[in-house]
Amino acid sequence: QVQLVESGGGLVQAGGTLSLSCAANGFSFNRVAMAWYRQASGKPREVVARISTGGNTNYADSVKGRFTISRDNAKNTVFLQMNSLKPEDTAVYYCNAYPSPYTYWGQGTLVTVSS
Repeated sequence: QVQLVESGGGLVQAGGTLSLSCAANGFSFNRVAMAWYRQASGKPREVVARISTGGNTNYADSVKGRFTISRDNAKNTVFLQMNSLKPEDTAVYYCNAYPSPYTYWGQGTLVTVSS
């Protein structure tokens, strides 16, 4: 079955950096476009960044120029490098397939940015 395990979140001051990782199993990772999603308290889940099977990337306007998504197909892992973090980036971050995420969602990793 599908397994998605996110890690790397934490508490950081505004302007700081964090690196998130997501280990995926249970499906043909190299054949699936992936994305990082986030959900802030009281808000709907949104796509932050996505990456195709061939490595093409796309970002939400709110993170463009600050976040970088990448993937390692040999390790079934997708990454999110987050720089110049802002308090509004505070959320639980999840990875999943894109554009049709699997029904299963991992536990996510909490990112808290203090001002």
